[in-house]
Amino acid sequence: MDKSLHTVTLDSEKCKGCIACMKRCPTEAIRVRGGKAKVLYDRCVGCGECVRICPNQAKLPSYDPFEMIERFKYRVAVPAPSLYGQFNNLTDIDTVLNGLLEIGFDDVFEVSRGAELITEVSRKVIAENKIKRPVISTACPAIVELIMVRYHDLADHLLDLQAPVDIALRLAREEAIQKGIPAEDIGVFFISPCPAKVFALKTGLGLKAPSADGVLSISEVYFKLISAMPKLKSLRPLAKTGIIGLQWASSGGEAAGLFMDKYLAADGVENAIEILNEIDNEKLNYIDFVELNACAGGCVGGVLNIENPFVAKARIRSLRRNLQLARNNVAETDKPLSYFRWEVAPEIKDVYRLDEDRMLALEKMKAIDAITKSLPNLDCGSCGAPSCRAFAEDVVNGEIDRKACVRENHPYET
Repeated sequence: MDKSLHTVTLDSEKCKGCIACMKRCPTEAIRVRGGKAKVLYDRCVGCGECVRICPNQAKLPSYDPFEMIERFKYRVAVPAPSLYGQFNNLTDIDTVLNGLLEIGFDDVFEVSRGAELITEVSRKVIAENKIKRPVISTACPAIVELIMVRYHDLADHLLDLQAPVDIALRLAREEAIQKGIPAEDIGVFFISPCPAKVFALKTGLGLKAPSADGVLSISEVYFKLISAMPKLKSLRPLAKTGIIGLQWASSGGEAAGLFMDKYLAADGVENAIEILNEIDNEKLNYIDFVELNACAGGCVGGVLNIENPFVAKARIRSLRRNLQLARNNVAETDKPLSYFRWEVAPEIKDVYRLDEDRMLALEKMKAIDAITKSLPNLDCGSCGAPSCRAFAEDVVNGEIDRKACVRENHPYET
């Protein structure tokens, strides 16, 4: 993995060291040192909560600039279904798809088409009953990363299928080649609602190599589209998706398409963590399938969107009015089941290991326990760590001085 790739970056001039992002991070991946936030990228899962919560807009989500599409002669836009929920009074998806052609793309391939294929394959794989119950969706890369970082024992619950966007990107490239376009001229670009998907596509989560040539932001593409769409004189019939694919934009949409009774869908990283804890404690073994989204509302809640997620969800629901239930099936692709599976399983990340030497790690653990017991345990964040235990860990690892705990040194000050 390219260690230079990050889900978020910091604008140090805007950062005030307010600790809001640090307290919000679900994996304790942020510290505040010298009055500025610092991201521990090996722990970051790309949920975007730090971007969402920062009052100074100092956290910047990573994505590619729109201008990079100019590097390719033939450009294919691969829009997430959440893109459609950004526009007021939209009655036809084709308006957005034709708008993408107007702003510089030569073709489009909807992620929702890939979603319908993955839905069909998911039914078959879950029916095989070879994955430990409850089966956990792998469509949200932030959730997959969260499991790889914090819930190692749940790795065998993961649905080992590629995300709809990966399937859409691969099929889009294959379609372009079938049209006679030289492979080296083709650029396929995902239009993303969140930094987690940007990072997943850059690193090739579940794949041997990344499938996208670039990952663009919905917010940047949106402003180009609102200028181009009113100028459209006619609409080519480009949309090839049904209700099942479209509803993946919102929480519960994936699970609903499986036509199962015993499923659970939760959104928002804090709610997702609660559900993962329940699964880890074997309290949800009666559930067959769990869909989790790190963003509130699902992909419509991603920080690279423009619109309020609840408004976007309502708009997408209205777009289903004249659609078929599904328009894509595996038989038409002539692809085997293996085409949709992970090529490589995501790696478990032992980021909280205190030391490679087991005995030394145990000694550090004892030291951390001792320091934690001596602290006020207020988890105030004044030291620049998200909790007293995290502070104790930083002290033992030599990253901060014990005297940095202002509450311990001045316990009665208010």
